[in-house]
Amino acid sequence: MAADKKQQPIPSVWTRRPRAAEQPGLSQDAIVREAIVMLDADGIEALSMRKLAARLNAGATSLYRHVATKDELMELAVDEVFGEMVVPPADSADWRTAAAQAAASFRATALRHPWLSSVLGQAGLAYLGPNLMAFSSRMAALFIKAGFPDPTLAIDSLIAFVMGMSSAEAAWLTTVARSGETEAGLIARLMPEAQQAAEGHENLTEAYVRAATEAVDPVGLRDSKFAYGLEVMLDGLALRLPAGTPPAE
Repeated sequence: MAADKKQQPIPSVWTRRPRAAEQPGLSQDAIVREAIVMLDADGIEALSMRKLAARLNAGATSLYRHVATKDELMELAVDEVFGEMVVPPADSADWRTAAAQAAASFRATALRHPWLSSVLGQAGLAYLGPNLMAFSSRMAALFIKAGFPDPTLAIDSLIAFVMGMSSAEAAWLTTVARSGETEAGLIARLMPEAQQAAEGHENLTEAYVRAATEAVDPVGLRDSKFAYGLEVMLDGLALRLPAGTPPAE
């Protein structure tokens, strides 16, 4: 009967006991750190257990003593970079200021690690990792103190906005890096093509003319777009607070 069938283990690094080390000097932390270096440099497609083992001067079987699969490795990598994110204590500032700081820290981390946003929804049970759990707990404390009746929905909405913006930015910056040009230089080279493509589309022509002017400071432009969208998101979340809640300063 089905009830007598042995349950299969849950496929996640966070649901099994750590395996004993085999090679002196090789640790799970060292494996994850080197994997992140590879991910940052070349993306997910370039990462394999074989290549990672070669960079660590180890055999692939030695890696499997610490990390059973590439999926487990991605769970560990995601949790490691979540440790870089900063969420202010719930009582350190008004909720809008603290939420904006947390969102900015998330974005900065996602841009340092361009692969992050694209794998968050696919990294198994990464949300069980200690760093991601700590991040979620601090965010929950912040939104609970603010008075949100359903803080989880508010947090999910904010994170979805940050992930959407940062994934688009990360993809663009990856294109810039692969071009070998500066961001401003690549934009300047692409702009005539974009303006030509916009001919006949009156609603786009003015936007491209303005973009050509603003492109002299692409970093500032990306920052301002993120700040604008974040303010709009926080304005919308503020409307979900119960009537009579003191406004954030």
